Amino acid sequence: MNLRLKRHLKRAALLCLVLAVAACAKAAYTNRSQLLLISEGQETQLGLQAAQDVVKKEKMSTDRIQTERVKRIGRRIAIAANKPDYKWEFFLIDKDTVNAFCLPGGKVFVYTGILELATTNDELAAIMGHEIAHALERHGGERMSTALMLQMGGQAASMAIGAGSSPAMGQVFSQAYGIGSQVGVLLPHSRTQESEADEVGMILAAMAGYEPAGALTLWQKMDAYSAKKGQNPPAFLSTHPATKQRIADIRAKMGAIRAKYYRQQLLN
Repeated sequence: MNLRLKRHLKRAALLCLVLAVAACAKAAYTNRSQLLLISEGQETQLGLQAAQDVVKKEKMSTDRIQTERVKRIGRRIAIAANKPDYKWEFFLIDKDTVNAFCLPGGKVFVYTGILELATTNDELAAIMGHEIAHALERHGGERMSTALMLQMGGQAASMAIGAGSSPAMGQVFSQAYGIGSQVGVLLPHSRTQESEADEVGMILAAMAGYEPAGALTLWQKMDAYSAKKGQNPPAFLSTHPATKQRIADIRAKMGAIRAKYYRQQLLN
């Protein structure tokens, strides 16, 4: 390796280190350390652009009762989240897919297929709380930051960050979110983020007055559904926690969350 290349690599590594240290943040509620290289404003703007694409490409449900149900529960949890600078909106997509997702900035999309499992309002609140938690915890910005570090390297990342909503940033957003030509498909989350969204989602649902046990019955139904469809991949092959482990974690945390948040709401 020649001297010039060594100097270049050292500078790039140093820049990555400086960026990583400068971008350290703490997740709300869990206090987990996060790497966030982009501003919340940039993240939100890209999320809004992606949401517009989803609305254009997907067929929205004409079921007024279920659409209003999704919006009503979503609004209650959004109030509990206390993030008024996000422009929260809730959409019901007419598609037989067991799925839901939230884009940065507060645009939440629920598929009609998942309502066949979330038959109670507490179960739907678990879904809505989980998705709202992804936005509140800035999991999207975290994935984008990781993608910037890995894909572009130190100097290229700094250029993309300074460029705002540049084509490079948009490309990273699409790759980090698993969208692009498949806008609206389940966004890939790490196991850590999924577990965090489960916990914070239960907290938000409880703060909004919903029973946290809805998360437990929901995932028990999800487990039975996945087993029936043969959709239970080994945990190490999935970006999501194994369903049975997820259920165990939810059960372990549910009592404390109910005691701290749900009972408090009942007394108010």
